[in-house]
Amino acid sequence: MPPTVSVIVPTHNSSKTLGACLEAIHRQRHPVTEVIVVDDASTDDTRAVAQRFPCRLLVTDRNAGPAAARNRGIQASTGELIFFLDSDCAPEPDALGNALAILRDQPDVACVHGIYALEPLIDDGPVEAYRLVHGHYWRLRNVGRVRTTLFAVCLIRREVFTTVGLFDEKLRASEDVELGDRMGDRYGIVLTDTVVCRHDDDSRLGALLRKQFRRSQLLIPVALAERGPAGIRANTMAGLLTATLVPAALPTALLTGGWPVLSLLFFGLFMVAEPGLLRFVLRRRGPAFTGFFFGVHLLVQLAVVTGAVVGGLRHLADRDFGPTRATTAKTSR
Repeated sequence: MPPTVSVIVPTHNSSKTLGACLEAIHRQRHPVTEVIVVDDASTDDTRAVAQRFPCRLLVTDRNAGPAAARNRGIQASTGELIFFLDSDCAPEPDALGNALAILRDQPDVACVHGIYALEPLIDDGPVEAYRLVHGHYWRLRNVGRVRTTLFAVCLIRREVFTTVGLFDEKLRASEDVELGDRMGDRYGIVLTDTVVCRHDDDSRLGALLRKQFRRSQLLIPVALAERGPAGIRANTMAGLLTATLVPAALPTALLTGGWPVLSLLFFGLFMVAEPGLLRFVLRRRGPAFTGFFFGVHLLVQLAVVTGAVVGGLRHLADRDFGPTRATTAKTSR
């Protein structure tokens, strides 16, 4: 008999995309045992959308974050395997079947996660296009055996949670990275380009930068708590470091009259710091979009660096800012 599969969709204010997500689940070529939607105290029509589909709806009375929502779904589910989907993702019809094939063919693998398509779930403009191109590229760059779990589209054996515990509910970002670190070398993890979902990503620049700043504050605390080698990183150190040179050059350039030549020079250095990314964007979208891409990318990298510095200082001042020291919660079945 094939293994039973529970689908868990954590959601918060996702009425725009949840319908497409649930439709895509029911279009999977491999059947699922149950679909559980965990509504994390939405204030829009998310629950009404979920109720149009054959799924079990769990509702929380306060917004506790994706880690808590996923934990509640795990505890309510019955499947031997759990297929996690973010509510702004719509997997291709063969996504679940392809993930199951990897688990079947590689018995030591306990977790399979996939990549974002270049095509958006809903086309909301050029900022979203930037996000999808970058998100597709860095996942594609890391395809293979990895030490990081990313739960936007992910199939995992239930036994993992019984052994290493549930998601750390203190974390509202990097909770999947922290769980993958706890899996360590006990469980194989595969990132594959055969499991693909269309994603509705950030489309407003201000909101994107605020999110990157907020989420990156946990980068240093989570990295310091890692038990093994570093896992997947969306941004390279070369890109982050060269990004900081562009604004750092402005005072000197203005004082010496070298502006904008010096800043443009450092911006060019920033673009070539990740040659693979530069070639990928040029090949996929052409020169005009490439200029726009790296302009937005520079702002995102600066938001990440600033957030990481702030998060590191917060961690120095308060060692409780970051992952829980020991995450021992177990699943029930």
